[in-house]
Amino acid sequence: MSSKSPSKVPFWKRSSPKMPGGSIKSSTQNISPVPRHKLSFKEFEHHTEDAWDASEDDLLRDAVSKINIHPEHAKESAKAVIASHSKRASLTSSNNDSKNKSTADEKVLQSSTMKFPGGASRTVPSVNVSEEESVKKNSTEQNISEQVTQDDEKSDKSQAHITTPPNNSKDHRNDASNAPNTQSMRAPLQTIDKSRETIRISKFKNLIDSPNTDLSELRELSWSGIPACMRPDTWRVLCDYMPANKERRESVLIRKRKEYFNFVRDYYDRERQGMHKETFHQIHIDIPRTNPLIPLFQMKIVQEMFERLLFIWAIRHPASGYVQGINDLVTPFFIVFLSEQISADDDVETYDVSQLSQEILDRMEADTYWCTSKLLDGIQDNYTFAQPGVQTKVQRLKELNRSVDEQLHNHLEREQVEYLQFAFRWMNNLLMREIPLRCTIRLWDTYLAETEGFSDFHLYVCVAFLRQWRKQLLEERDFQGLMLRLQNVPTHHWGDEEIGLLIAEAFRLRYTYEDAKSHLAAKR
Repeated sequence: MSSKSPSKVPFWKRSSPKMPGGSIKSSTQNISPVPRHKLSFKEFEHHTEDAWDASEDDLLRDAVSKINIHPEHAKESAKAVIASHSKRASLTSSNNDSKNKSTADEKVLQSSTMKFPGGASRTVPSVNVSEEESVKKNSTEQNISEQVTQDDEKSDKSQAHITTPPNNSKDHRNDASNAPNTQSMRAPLQTIDKSRETIRISKFKNLIDSPNTDLSELRELSWSGIPACMRPDTWRVLCDYMPANKERRESVLIRKRKEYFNFVRDYYDRERQGMHKETFHQIHIDIPRTNPLIPLFQMKIVQEMFERLLFIWAIRHPASGYVQGINDLVTPFFIVFLSEQISADDDVETYDVSQLSQEILDRMEADTYWCTSKLLDGIQDNYTFAQPGVQTKVQRLKELNRSVDEQLHNHLEREQVEYLQFAFRWMNNLLMREIPLRCTIRLWDTYLAETEGFSDFHLYVCVAFLRQWRKQLLEERDFQGLMLRLQNVPTHHWGDEEIGLLIAEAFRLRYTYEDAKSHLAAKR
C-alpha cells in the first residue's frame, strides 16, 4: 500500500505540537502549509480532514469483508470469553476481600494528617496514585471509609477532609452576580457522613446536658463546626449567656430576657423621639439594607425586632453608639435561634415568623440581643470614634501579608492599592459581605470556640482569605482590575468545605506567625 501524502494524514496521527494531544517534539514530516488566500470549498476540503477519514473507513470495510467467521466458531468463542470473565471476576472478588484491610491501612498511612484544635484532623490524601491502586479504587473505597470511621470512634476525634479549592480562573470581575450579596442560606450539595454526624451530635448532647458543661471541652469540640441542631444552645453557652451549670440555666435565661424587655419599656419609646432621635433614624434606614435579597429580613416584624435591639445596644454603649455594619452582625444569631423553632424542612430564608407565638419571638429577640452584645464587647474599639480597632487590624493585615506573601504584597503596592480600601469592610463587617450567610455561621462556630476569635483569629482568616485569590490578583495589571477582584470575590458557591480550608490555613498562619510580632514590627 502506498503511503499517504503528509497533508492527508489524519490530524490525530500527526506529531505536531500545534495539534491537540500532539507530542512535545515536532514532527520531521514536511506538512504543506495551508494557503493564506481565500479558500474555495474544494481547497478547504483538501486541507481539512475529519476525525473519521473516509479513506480509512473504506480500508476498514475492505479488510472486514475478507474475513470469514464460521457461526459455530463464533458461538464457542463467545462462551469461552464469558466463562473466563466469570472466573476472573470471582477470583478478583475473593482476593479483594482478603486484601481490603491491609489496603485500607496503607491508604490511611499514606495520607498526611495535620492536627487542629477541636480534635479535628484535616487529612490530605496522597496525590501520587499508581495504576494498580487506580484499578483497586472501587473495591477498596468503601472499606477505607469504614476503617476511618472506626478510627474516629476509638480516638474520639472528628475528622474533616480537605479538598482542593475550586478553580476560579474564570473572569468574574464584571459579573455582579458572583458577589455574595444574596447571602443565601441554601448550602451547595455536599456529601455528609451521617454516622459521623450522629456521633458528633451525641458528643454535644452529652456535654450540654451534663450537670456542669466542661467549657474547654465544648470549645475544643466546637472548633471544627457545630451540628445545626446543637448550635443554638452551644452558642448561648459559648457567649456566656446560658450558664454552664444546668440547674441555673432556666432561671438565668428568664431573668436576662425580662431584663432586656425592661430596657425596651424604659428606653425605646421615649429615647427614640428624644436626644437619640438621629441614632434611631440611622438604624431605621440601615435595617432594610440588611441582606436585602433574603425575604426573611424584609418582613416588617423582623425589622422591628432588629430596630429595637440595635437601638437598645446603642444607647447602652455611648462610647461607640450605633455604627453602620453592626446591623449585619445581628443576622447570624437571629437565623440560628430561629432554626430551633421551625422544622428542618422549612426554608429559613422565606419563613413567615408571624406564624410563631409572641412568646417565642420575644425569646428570640432577647437571645439575639445578649449574644450580639457579647460579640461586640470584644471588638467595641472597631466602632468607637474614628474606629481605631479597624485601623489597627488593617495595618496588622498589611504587615502580616508582607511577611507571608511578599510577592502579592509588592504587587498591590506597585498598583497603589491601599489595604484600607478593601480590608476596612472585612474588619468592620467580619467578612459578612464577602461570604454567604451560611458560611458566616460556620465560621462563627470557630470564632466562638476561640478565646479572641472575632478580634485576633479573624485577622489570620483575612490573610488566608486574601491569599485565596492570589493567582487571580497577580494576573491583574491595573488598579481598577484589582479592586474589582477584591470587592467581588466569587464565593456564592462556598460551603462548609471551603470554610474548613480557610480556617485550616488561618490556623497554620497563626501557628507560624503569632509569636513573630517583633519580626513583623521590625519590617515596618
